[in-house]
Amino acid sequence: MGSDQEYKVKLDIFEGPMDLLVHLIKKTEVDIYDIPIALITDQFLAYIDWMKSMNIDFAGDFILMAATLTQIKSKMLLPDHSDEEAEEDPRLEITRPLLEFLQIKDAADELLHRSLLGEDTFTRTPVKEDIYIDEEDQFIKVGLFELIDAFQVILKNISEDDRIDLTAEKISIRARINEIVDVLEKKGSITFSELFKGDRTKSDVVVTFLAILEMTKVNLIQIAQHVQSGIIRLFYV
Repeated sequence: MGSDQEYKVKLDIFEGPMDLLVHLIKKTEVDIYDIPIALITDQFLAYIDWMKSMNIDFAGDFILMAATLTQIKSKMLLPDHSDEEAEEDPRLEITRPLLEFLQIKDAADELLHRSLLGEDTFTRTPVKEDIYIDEEDQFIKVGLFELIDAFQVILKNISEDDRIDLTAEKISIRARINEIVDVLEKKGSITFSELFKGDRTKSDVVVTFLAILEMTKVNLIQIAQHVQSGIIRLFYV
């Protein structure tokens, strides 16, 4: 019987709570200066609950951010006494660090002058099994939480009656990584959805997803999304 610890993936070296906040703000299409704090807080907590349900370990700063958002949400729910001296918008407690985070991130990207795999466009010479990527095809980097969103869509298509069991001896993330590596060594790249076609149960699907996270963490693969089609593709590094 495998240990539960074997199936955990630490996300603190991957992306942090600020990345999740930026993702939620972009996804919800709201102004960073006018964040609907109740909605964003609920969505943030939902992501944490989901990661827990997937047996994914994450850094404590996610919990700290959740507490901060909940506190701001509580302040926003307090009665508005318009006759009293105006107080600072509680949301600025999160808006200010968010702006600083984005500025630092943009500066770092510009300094490094580097995008995914070092180029804005993926170009590949002919590879095995007739897989080609036209040099006019453009891809953008896929973040962790965009990947989670894509995976949740796949997970919804699995029977609700199928329980997730990651403690069964047959479940092995390492074995699934080896299988994915074998595929990528032959093809060079593969679409995200293709990796789940042979999986029959929720447990199989989750193990495949955790294997992808682990491979990304150790830089075995890079993940990008096609600008025109929206298709997510894994590239073997």
